[in-house]
Amino acid sequence: MCIFYLFAFLFGLTAEQCSSELIEDSSQSFMEKMHTGKTSFIYFGNHVNPTIKLFMEQLEMSADALEDYGISVVKVNCSKDSIENYCTGEKLMTKAYLFRGSEVLRSFDIDTVFDVNAIVSHVLFSVLFNEVRYVHTPAELLRVESAAKQNTDVVVGHIPVLGLPEHRALMESAFVYGTKYQFVQTTGSLVLKHMGVVDASSSQARLWFLHCKGVSSQSDPCPSIPMRKPLKTIHIHTFLQLMEAPLVTEAEVDPSEVDVVHIHLGVPVLFLFSQTQTQHLDRATAQTLALQLRGEVGVVLISRESPNVKTPLKYNAAYRLPQEDVKYFTLNSAEEVMKLFKEELLQEHKIEDEEGDEEQWPDLDILDDEVSESVYRDRDHMPDLESVAELTSDTFQTTVTQNDITVVLFYLKWDAVCMAFIQSYIEVADALEGMSGVELAAVDCGELTDICSDQNVTSFPTVMIYRPMAPAQPYRGMLGTTSLHKFILLSLVSSPSHLSSSAEVTSFLEGDLYSKHVYLSAVRVLGLFSSTQDTGVTSFEEAARLLRGETILGLFANKEAEQWVEGLSVNLPALLVSRGPGVPHEVYSIPSSSPTEQVLLIKRVELDHFPELTVENLPWYLDLGKPLLLLFIGKEDGTESTKSLAEIKRPLSSGQLDSFLPCWIHLGRTPVGRSVLETYLGFVPPLPALVISKLRTGGEVFLFPPERPLMAKNILQWIHDVENGQEQPAGLIPDGKWGPPVPFFDFLAIMDQEAPTYATQRGPKMKNGGREGNREQKPNQKQTPHSSPNPQAPRQHSEL
Repeated sequence: MCIFYLFAFLFGLTAEQCSSELIEDSSQSFMEKMHTGKTSFIYFGNHVNPTIKLFMEQLEMSADALEDYGISVVKVNCSKDSIENYCTGEKLMTKAYLFRGSEVLRSFDIDTVFDVNAIVSHVLFSVLFNEVRYVHTPAELLRVESAAKQNTDVVVGHIPVLGLPEHRALMESAFVYGTKYQFVQTTGSLVLKHMGVVDASSSQARLWFLHCKGVSSQSDPCPSIPMRKPLKTIHIHTFLQLMEAPLVTEAEVDPSEVDVVHIHLGVPVLFLFSQTQTQHLDRATAQTLALQLRGEVGVVLISRESPNVKTPLKYNAAYRLPQEDVKYFTLNSAEEVMKLFKEELLQEHKIEDEEGDEEQWPDLDILDDEVSESVYRDRDHMPDLESVAELTSDTFQTTVTQNDITVVLFYLKWDAVCMAFIQSYIEVADALEGMSGVELAAVDCGELTDICSDQNVTSFPTVMIYRPMAPAQPYRGMLGTTSLHKFILLSLVSSPSHLSSSAEVTSFLEGDLYSKHVYLSAVRVLGLFSSTQDTGVTSFEEAARLLRGETILGLFANKEAEQWVEGLSVNLPALLVSRGPGVPHEVYSIPSSSPTEQVLLIKRVELDHFPELTVENLPWYLDLGKPLLLLFIGKEDGTESTKSLAEIKRPLSSGQLDSFLPCWIHLGRTPVGRSVLETYLGFVPPLPALVISKLRTGGEVFLFPPERPLMAKNILQWIHDVENGQEQPAGLIPDGKWGPPVPFFDFLAIMDQEAPTYATQRGPKMKNGGREGNREQKPNQKQTPHSSPNPQAPRQHSEL
């Protein structure tokens, strides 16, 4: 029987993808699996509706994630093979089962294992049930501590809601480090208070390390250190490495020559200098500070007795932040050091870490867990849908045919994106309340699968617009209040507006008809035909129907249409584009084409010639396939930014920039532009900054020299030099997958290091680049505190 695997998803990183499929068992292979004694997570079903389809997608992803834990994920199609006790009854399709051989360890409602994080965390927690202690009260935790004293250290994780990414991170860490530490999980607020958390009602996940192994007396408490970073796998790994590091490292070289594990883990280091006559006091001071800063700052005590120490005597302390040089200072008191780190350096480092996470999320594929967490936590508290009609199978058809426009949201209660969007949907409903002919409704596809299947809704959330005697129209815009509200208001405008005279055309382009809807869009697109008998009129009307809610279109099919293209090198039929009163009209020929092709033509001609790029309009401009001549301007609209925009417009009007797409990004309105600029160049130059980005021809990026005035003639000369190969690229847009930045991101290597017998536990499958299960341990040295100590004899997982 073939099993397909994918390298585990860890530390917010994804490995190279390979082909992997969910195992589908027949009744025979299912029975064979029952006799192997192996662990399997199995789902029994007989047909797939939209809700089950989404669960199956998550189930398939979990097959990849659980592979390295020796757990196979299986589906059984009960419509092909009926298995007694599992393919019949009410629980069919609503339950998944965790088997060890023929024994059922646990069954799960599919609402509980709602995504890959929930599946992995619940399955691992069940597998490690005898190793990970679950406590509810401080008394239970104290009993765990008492048993651990002189034996092992304890890792305590508080998980407010099970099944979220934090729960998965704790369980994966327990699987790796469970032979070395006693892991404890709790969800209760009483334990939070016991651990010193003031706000016990907080929904934040937390983790503590309890140093119980070195406690010899049962009356002494285990010293606890909190992890002060979000509960992610990489943070847990780093934190545990810091807990293993010596409290104080002693060295006999200058700070710039010191190499400790904290530097490799990206943690600040404090250096204190020790004098011969005060050595005992200096060591005590270092230990006191190290205890107070443990888990956040490494402490190194440097002896001045060594001739290798060249630091001037006027300095008695120094610190080094990640990726920075050593900075020296004079220490007057221990309180001064605590203030320096707690109030200044660690706060700055924390902000930089958060900014770094935000900037790197596209490359590291880090998921935004906060939306999922809040949605799952509040899953039983639906927003007030008073202003939204909740449709059923009996009311759906009646509702969508009795209004001019019925807007219907198809959603799932357990989907994070749906729940995040539904509040925006309610805000739109409130804003349109009382508007004649418009009604907003919703369908829960988790309950009313028949409606969603009949309407061919397969992704969620989906918004559809219904009109009597017309096909349903999907909403393709952004999932936000402003975009949807504008789309609905534009949908109330006739598309196309049929115009009968040149006077009405003038009114449509810049008169009363224009002013009526100018707050929605300044652009008007007019189809010009010689008569209503023109063969292209029908295609244009269908294209206008497809674009209703996105563009304001008019139709003038009259012999007077000739005068609107008179003197231009364009014949009827034609498109006339108006961007507002006083702006010259643009005219384009309409070739004989289908409605779909006309839709693309209309969307293209209405694009601005010098657009401000936003997240919403960017795809349309990238489809043009031109190199970007892109100006980045700062958050403040200053005189320099205004002048720069005007200088680019000058050659634009003369056609000298036709081979480029001149555009600009306002970093105040589109903050992601800063990340784009930094990705282009590796740094953020002074603003405004002008670049050429050749996305489709090698990914080269050229930066206009900041020292040169941003004037039209200089811009044209610079473009000429770029096209002739006289300018060197300032950056290159990377193409391809990025690997882990540092070695300790290899989680499987850590598994082998922490549990030397783990390689035999994984079964016969071998991975490229084999690793040794045991590392040779070097003798203790002052300067190698990061050498891992010999691990204790592992406590075997019962599963393994």
